[in-house]
This record gives sequence, structure tokens and C-alpha cells, in this order.
Amino acid sequence: MAARPITAKDRAAVKRLHAKGMSRNDIARAIKRSPSTVSKLAAELGLAFDRAPQVAAATAARKADLAERRAAFAERLQDIAEREADKMHAPTLYWEWGGKDHRYAEKMQPEPTPADRRAIMSTLATAVDRSLKLVPPKDDGAAESRSVIGDLMAGLAANYLARHGKPPAEYEEPEAADDDGP
Repeated sequence: MAARPITAKDRAAVKRLHAKGMSRNDIARAIKRSPSTVSKLAAELGLAFDRAPQVAAATAARKADLAERRAAFAERLQDIAEREADKMHAPTLYWEWGGKDHRYAEKMQPEPTPADRRAIMSTLATAVDRSLKLVPPKDDGAAESRSVIGDLMAGLAANYLARHGKPPAEYEEPEAADDDGP
């Protein structure tokens, strides 16, 4: 079966629908032609279906939404960690159901057993670890401070060189005075 020839009506429709902001696939459905035919016609007419700016904006918005959701979930994990930490030294109810008479018994302890405290610590550590992976702490600025000090020292050395024509002498610690005396 031979391909249907492209008509002036097809060209006009592609131009009109493209001007309305329709996508290539939407235009193809509207004029009952293949997307590749619409692409060929658009190229002939000097039209493009470049959606890069819209895609970039949508991607940035999606990333921002996900970052906000990760931050909210990290807060929930931090709350869990704090609740678990509160249990470490809190009075704890222990109970059992059993024995030959199937009796229920409970006992209040001043704090969890060492095994339960290890389990609490494990839960606490996991919650904190996951929250930090979701939202890593911001740099405390120490590296930036060190680079500022390094830049300052380099600037002072360059200034000294410009004024004196030679680099500053290396600093040497003064020798300690002898306590023995003369």
C-alpha cells in the first residue's frame, strides 16, 4: 500500500495546530497522520517541537517537591528516634501470658532490660541514619573558613612580595630559654 501524499491542507493544519501549542503527537492524531509525517512537515515549515524549557521547569518543580517530601519524612524519622531515646530510661511494663493455667501477669520495671535497650538503640540508630541520608546536614562552614584564612594569608604574602620584592621569611619558633642559667 502506497503512502498517502502530503497535501497543502496537511501543511496548513500542521502550521495552525502548532501555533496553538499542540504537541507533535496531538497534531498527528488531529490530522490522522503519523507523528513522523508531522515531524517532516514541521521541519519543512521551519517549526520545532522543542519543549526543553517546559521539561526543565517541570523537572525542577518535581525535584523541589521530592526534596520537600524527603525533608518531611526525615523529620518523621527524627521524631521516631527521639521517642525511642525517651524509652531508654523510662519505666517499662513487661507482661507474660502462659503457664499451665494460662494466666496473665505483668510487672513494671524502672527501665528496660539491657536486651530491650539494645533493641531500642538499634531502632534509634536506624531512624537517625535514614533521616541523615534523606537530608544530609549542611556543611558547618569550617572548610570555607579555612579557605578564607588561606586566601587571606596568600594575599598578605603577595602584598609583602609586591612591597619588598621578595617573599616573607619563614617563621621560626624562638628557642626556649635554658632554665639552667649561666
